[in-house]
Amino acid sequence: MTPIRVSIFLLAAACALPVPAQEKMLNLYSARHYQTDEALYANFSRKTGIKINRIEGKEDELLERIKNEGANSPADIFITVDAARLAQADALGLFAPVKSKVLEERIPAHLRAPDWFAFSTRARVILYNKAAVDPADVQNYEDLAHPRLKGKVCVRSGAHPYNLSLGSALIHHLGEQKTEEWARGLVANFARAPKGGDTDQIKAVAAGECGVAISNSYYIARLLRSDKPADKQAMEKVGVVWPNQKGFGTHINVSGGGMLKTAPHKEAAVLFLEYLASDEAQAYFANGNNEWPAVKTVNVENPALDALGAFKADTLNVGTLSKNTARAQKIFDRAGWR
Repeated sequence: MTPIRVSIFLLAAACALPVPAQEKMLNLYSARHYQTDEALYANFSRKTGIKINRIEGKEDELLERIKNEGANSPADIFITVDAARLAQADALGLFAPVKSKVLEERIPAHLRAPDWFAFSTRARVILYNKAAVDPADVQNYEDLAHPRLKGKVCVRSGAHPYNLSLGSALIHHLGEQKTEEWARGLVANFARAPKGGDTDQIKAVAAGECGVAISNSYYIARLLRSDKPADKQAMEKVGVVWPNQKGFGTHINVSGGGMLKTAPHKEAAVLFLEYLASDEAQAYFANGNNEWPAVKTVNVENPALDALGAFKADTLNVGTLSKNTARAQKIFDRAGWR
């Protein structure tokens, strides 16, 4: 057989071989740092056959990476916590509109922005030391600025997105002037300079370092479920108030995400977002990670969330909420909440 005929024969033989199917995959950029999410991703892959390639990092780092990658970014989905951070990604023009009846039907309208979705919520609550503070004195966020609490308030930095989102909500409900008056009153009541995270504020209240604090409910539930004796003892000394129940309701933070405009696997991206709204995933957010599901019909089996009880949540749209964060930061800076 001549060399030319051999080449033709080999080419024909190669063409006759079965072509392996292209592996289905999803590239996820995540600023959620919870080990419990591993099962969430594994369940999605098992149900769909789509492999998840996950890159984790801090929000700013991931957003900078996506910007630098530009049109060639491999990222399909960006997920993180807090409306302010999701709004930052949205303002950069990173998210693509997603048309999905599943998401529209299952995610409440106030937990959806035009180009991203919230999949779980946490409440921003008031904590008080049972031995030092009368809960009747801290029924509303506004009460934290009252002079009777001078030297009793602990809180984390005013630059943190959790507090900026709260400030954004107060701007909407109270107006900028009253929100600034509130921030100045809050600062005047500080027991110490802001430091640490929400768990640090809870433990400071329990230790009597301060009388009241603000925290996300997620951290409270985690301590309530802790097996550590010190955590159990701390929570016995702390009471929880759902603020503004007779008014606009308790402010909620969210965890959510969206599909990126440059997503190379758009079909898989939509499937993943829809999976996050499924009963299975929603129950997992609640039972495995102490967050309330965005889908209200999902059954929650979490003793800590049950112990916290029902409350009236602020239904301010997350898209509207995110628009005021820059103004909230300016107000907090002027008030000295840093």
